[in-house]
Amino acid sequence: MASDAILGSPGPVESAMREKLTTLLQPSKLIITNESQLHRHHAAMLSQGGGNGETHFAVQVISDVFKGKVRVLSNLGCIWFISSQNTVQRHRLIYSALSEEFSQGLHALSLNTKTSEEAQRYQAEN
Repeated sequence: MASDAILGSPGPVESAMREKLTTLLQPSKLIITNESQLHRHHAAMLSQGGGNGETHFAVQVISDVFKGKVRVLSNLGCIWFISSQNTVQRHRLIYSALSEEFSQGLHALSLNTKTSEEAQRYQAEN
């Protein structure tokens, strides 16, 4: 699993994120990119002196845990249609897992979440 730390090894926030998401999601792919340097000039970060260097991250995760959580979409006669966990549910799961990090200065996540099947289908189409 890749890491894109700004300089050297990942900081404590990124390390905690990686540990929690790996435990929760058992991903086949997890890429965490620290994008904090791109947001230091934003008003919220300026009020904190530019932030702590670990405020904004992009997270790409492929996990079949997303597939395991299904929801009923509709019942047409005797046929039940189910769908993998939707994007909002996936994002809520991740935000909930990282609630401690958010309370300690994590400001924003950019999330790209897929099941392995969705990742394969996307790769085949592109």
